[in-house]
Amino acid sequence: MFSHVINAGNGAAVVVEDIRKAYGDLNAVDGVSLSVSEGEFFGILGPNGAGKTTTLEIIEGLREPDSGTVRLLGESPWPRNSALLPRIGVQLQASSFFEKLTAREQLETFASLYGVGAARAAEMLDLVGLADKADTREDKLSGGQRQRLSIACALVHDPDVLFLDEPTAALDPQARRNLWDVLRAIQERGKTILYTTHYLDEAEILCDRVAIMDRGRILAMDRPAALVRGLDAPTQVRLERGSFPRPDAEALPGADQVSEDEQSLTISTRRPADVLSALADRGALDGLQVRTATLEDVFLDLTGREYRA
Repeated sequence: MFSHVINAGNGAAVVVEDIRKAYGDLNAVDGVSLSVSEGEFFGILGPNGAGKTTTLEIIEGLREPDSGTVRLLGESPWPRNSALLPRIGVQLQASSFFEKLTAREQLETFASLYGVGAARAAEMLDLVGLADKADTREDKLSGGQRQRLSIACALVHDPDVLFLDEPTAALDPQARRNLWDVLRAIQERGKTILYTTHYLDEAEILCDRVAIMDRGRILAMDRPAALVRGLDAPTQVRLERGSFPRPDAEALPGADQVSEDEQSLTISTRRPADVLSALADRGALDGLQVRTATLEDVFLDLTGREYRA
């Protein structure tokens, strides 16, 4: 049903072949293969414990795989490859900063570690929208501002590949969307981005391609729109309860299934144009909502709906 093809042709920034990592009886990563092209925004999605972070850490060279191979910018990241360090930027789930330094001082310190001039710090502050917070201590920044500063620190040496592990976790909706703008601006600079998230809406908006993982394995990998089309899910047309009789809804052309709850009447259809045209003919479009399948539906179809802590 879904495409799961490695496209490792010319210009691949990352090529992963059949990597595995076990901790006792737990197969944290169980035969993962993928490739990421230069300049691509690639997301790794999955529920808690799916193996996303471990996969990313193996690609970064922070962990050694039990088996399999990784090529990062044409080189093996393990054992720790010092030649790769200036070419990659890493933002981990838990950000760590130098104590009692301002945002500008944090960036200047990170820049100095890579032999980069202080002017680069000002450029990065502007890129992530923190120019007005340059003289604010890191511990006085909001959660969203600290995340943006963390990404700026990962970018200060101008890496070719940027790794982001759940960069928008625990952010409020406004901070998340501000960070989306930052990530788009980074990709526009030609950077390759690999990131993990469990926010399906942002993955659908930001990513060129995604891999959906569960229990250490990739279940599907493709462009978000292609994955949604592959699901072949019906469209849901929702009307306010009482605004249209259920028997009439069941008789509409294209109506496959009709259900009701306390608030609404929902028509499930694979011919939404026919249903909407018939409703328009009957003057029943007021308050109508149309919901098509999303990446979240693909995710739930593949990984199940049970909650996992």
